[in-house]
Amino acid sequence: MPELPEVEVVRRGLQGPLAGLGLRRVERLRADLRYPLPDMDAALAGRRLAAVRRRAKYLLFDFGETWLAWHLGMTGQFHVLPAVAPAGPHEHVRLLFEGGVSLRYRDARRFGYAGILPARGWTEHPWFAGLGPEPLEPGFSPATLERAFASRRAPVKQALMDARVVVGVGNIYACEALFRARIHPARPACRIGRARIGRLHAAVVAVLSEAIEAGGSSISDFLRADGRPGYFAHAFRVYGRAGAPCVDCGRLIRRIVQAGRATFYCPHCQR
Repeated sequence: MPELPEVEVVRRGLQGPLAGLGLRRVERLRADLRYPLPDMDAALAGRRLAAVRRRAKYLLFDFGETWLAWHLGMTGQFHVLPAVAPAGPHEHVRLLFEGGVSLRYRDARRFGYAGILPARGWTEHPWFAGLGPEPLEPGFSPATLERAFASRRAPVKQALMDARVVVGVGNIYACEALFRARIHPARPACRIGRARIGRLHAAVVAVLSEAIEAGGSSISDFLRADGRPGYFAHAFRVYGRAGAPCVDCGRLIRRIVQAGRATFYCPHCQR
């Protein structure tokens, strides 16, 4: 599933070619994805796209008083193409803008979903209410992480992936950040001291920032809006490397399962 860096890469790829364009019409090639699709044409046609924003793993298309929120699910992809381009495989929605530009949504497994939201009060929508701070914004600090961990006995990796603690830190980046911070993924969150929390905070910010600059991680179906893959997978230090030597100590990377998700770590470097 695309994580925060991948969604941010898509956002940046859409902002340039689409921001400022008027939307002429929306064509739905099917009525539903994970959930029934809203009537985007009735809600948005004739409006101008002010900006493409992001909250957690959601893309937010700002059409002034009305916003379109979109979650990519597991295999969702957006592509900016000429309006006359033929439909591609698994293409479900077309947003046709002025100037002969179109935005196509493709989703092989159809786990993505979309919704129409009012610009005023959108943070109160059930998809967004209760979310924690953005990890790359000032609201996320070592102090906020320390407060969130104080009463949590769950393993630190699970706590770090809890969107109420901080949004967008998925499985890949939690593994990578914990390795950089030298913290064992099974250690209870409440048993991590202030100094180590500071290292973990810095590692989360660094890993996510580096992943965005590398275009995200293409390990399955993720592609940027221009069709290119992301390259951060080439920089993985532990994720997906079970049985390979640790890049720091040479011991073998291990794999365990936590809450149904694969966790990769170095038993020597991470305590």
